[in-house]
Formats: sequence, structure tokens, C-alpha cells
Amino acid sequence: MAECLSWSEDMEHFSRGNKDQWQWTLMIMQPEYVTEDLVAKAVEQVRQKRDSDTVGELRFEGFHEGLSAQIMYVGPYADEGPTIARLHRFIEENGYHLRGKHHEIYRGDPRRAAPRN
Repeated sequence: MAECLSWSEDMEHFSRGNKDQWQWTLMIMQPEYVTEDLVAKAVEQVRQKRDSDTVGELRFEGFHEGLSAQIMYVGPYADEGPTIARLHRFIEENGYHLRGKHHEIYRGDPRRAAPRN
């Protein structure tokens, strides 16, 4: 299972589905025995084995989200815009405001699913 934080300078891009305007951070939860030192060693091993532009972007850090609203979406990623817009309306209609980054939890493997199923 993977998680992703997404954001944009203009949060309306989420509702309109303009994903080319999004920035993102992919997150993978680690078991307790994985430490910052262990990750640093793994990164160094990858650097020694192959030239990688992205391994230097890897970081090990904790994440605490705080109060949040949730919605379940099932369907192709390309069609999630209206569901995100509904979630944003719910937040505003209940007296809250958007803060922080958009957080998604992926329960399936996008590499094994058809784009429109």
C-alpha cells in the first residue's frame, strides 16, 4: 500500500483535474526496524550500483496529519476530480477550510489496473 501527498499553487486544480499542475510526494510506510541510518545505507548502495537521478530525493521522515476529512473513491484516477470537489465542498460547508496537502491512500496497484475500470 502506498500513500501520496499532492498539492498545487492553485487548489482548484484538484477539482478541475489538472494533474499536470500538481506536485507530489510518494510515501511508503516502513516497519519500526527501518531507521534513518538503514535508509541512508540503502541509498548509498543504490548510488554505487547505478546512476540514479531520483535516489537523492528519497528521505526518511515521520508524518502527522491532524484533523482531516476522508472520502472513499473507487475508479480510474483520471475520473476522481468530482469526488475531490465533493470532499472540498463538505469541508467548507461544515465550517472548516483546506490546509496542508491532499493525501491519498492507494489500496491497489495502478500498474495492474486498467485505466478505465
